[in-house]
Amino acid sequence: MSVDLPAELDVWRAVAGRRRFSGTLRLSALTRLRSMLGAGHDCDGLVEYLVSFDRDPLAGDCVELSVQAVLPLQCQRTLENFALPVKFVQRLGLIRDEEQEQGLPGGFEPVLVPESGLVAVADLIEDELILAVPAIPVKPGGEAVEASFGPNQEERAQASPFAALSALKERR
Repeated sequence: MSVDLPAELDVWRAVAGRRRFSGTLRLSALTRLRSMLGAGHDCDGLVEYLVSFDRDPLAGDCVELSVQAVLPLQCQRTLENFALPVKFVQRLGLIRDEEQEQGLPGGFEPVLVPESGLVAVADLIEDELILAVPAIPVKPGGEAVEASFGPNQEERAQASPFAALSALKERR
């Protein structure tokens, strides 16, 4: 069922009703993510999502996020802009307090739900996209750049105070 994602929704009611939401969000609307993409980037892209609330026999109340987007980034090696396709499925365990986190099985990330039960699901999607942005974006297939710090071997030999003595010794 394709329904617009509300600004906030009661996750406990969504779980009880096994609600599903699918649609798109504009990258430009995700302000925290947009600040990571840097200035001058085209943020007109869309994020496609499918959000499914359910009860897992082991994890309890949970939500599954299926997200697909193309993130405009700047390569930190070449300073060229490039598009990074991102596609993931993330399962989140909905918990009421931090003690419940220990009871979540592997593969579930905890989400601490406030007492009101209201959560901005768009923020959950944005959080996962932020985690998908590499710490140092590098354009795939870009040229490898060799880092050379300091003098090379020839420069070190010339700078050595004993280089002159070595040259005298070789003349003998």
